[in-house]
Amino acid sequence: MTLEIRPARPGEEGLVHGFIVKLADYEKLLHEVTASAADLREGLFGAQPRCHCDLAFWNGEPAGFALWFYNFSTFAGKAGIYLEDLFVEPDLRGRGIGKALLKTLARRCVDEGLPRLQWWVLDWNEPSIAVYTSLGAKPMDEWTVFRVAGPELEALAS
Repeated sequence: MTLEIRPARPGEEGLVHGFIVKLADYEKLLHEVTASAADLREGLFGAQPRCHCDLAFWNGEPAGFALWFYNFSTFAGKAGIYLEDLFVEPDLRGRGIGKALLKTLARRCVDEGLPRLQWWVLDWNEPSIAVYTSLGAKPMDEWTVFRVAGPELEALAS
């Protein structure tokens, strides 16, 4: 059994899109997916890439992904990594693939002198929460997430 983790390459945006659809289905949010493979191609490999993606392969077959981007801490005065999404194929869970994707991002943080790696998890996703806490992640439950989108974003911008 072999596990390979590597950055996504141009031409693999359809694979990434497929993982996003599967993740959205798992999270009961499939109705919110508006991204296309073309959107991902632009976001990952366009003239101004906005995000990055690591892919996991188990025995040469696609097994999961981690889509991430750099953020910035004004208090630390340094960048960090924000993990937007992580997904592992259900039949391959429990083999350390998700942990390996997280370790890859943690290694990037350490190698680049970035002080933190952070992400959100849905509060009902107990299996993921258990994995994350077992790895030393701590919930930031004193913070409330805010979002402005759609018509409210347009109104705020005007």
